[in-house]
Amino acid sequence: MNNVALQSDTQESAAQEIVVEANLPHAPEAIWKALTTGELIGRWLQMTPTGFEAVQGKQFTYQTTAAGAWDGVIRCQVLEAVPHQRLVYSWKGGHESNVGYGSLLDTVVTWTLQRIERGTRLRMVHSGFVLPRNDGAYKNMSGGWKKVVPRVGEIAGEQD
Repeated sequence: MNNVALQSDTQESAAQEIVVEANLPHAPEAIWKALTTGELIGRWLQMTPTGFEAVQGKQFTYQTTAAGAWDGVIRCQVLEAVPHQRLVYSWKGGHESNVGYGSLLDTVVTWTLQRIERGTRLRMVHSGFVLPRNDGAYKNMSGGWKKVVPRVGEIAGEQD
């Protein structure tokens, strides 16, 4: 894997986004399969979705560690699904009474796949972090997504 980069919006603003890009040596079809198959998502994200289908409007959830008034459920909805090109879903969790971990989170994850000469350029943007409320989630997920995106490539490689 090459060109794995972590970039973030550095403007002084209330909302931040995490951007991770990688050139992966696999066809967009293999990357798409890794991004849209529940069991494979569970392997690269280390959380298996419940009820996921790559169909616009489909609601699904992830379960993570609960905290305070938050039950640990991440509620998502597919906003856009263009096979082998683009997958967008909402990512909502937390509770308004929590501070730090488990604070209210209302964000969007966008995956963009672009065929390149030797594989696929994969771009993940997780947007909508409101700072300072989501500062902990932003920092933790910035590091997390940087590890996850290469794992998508590893899982896709097993599907080639």
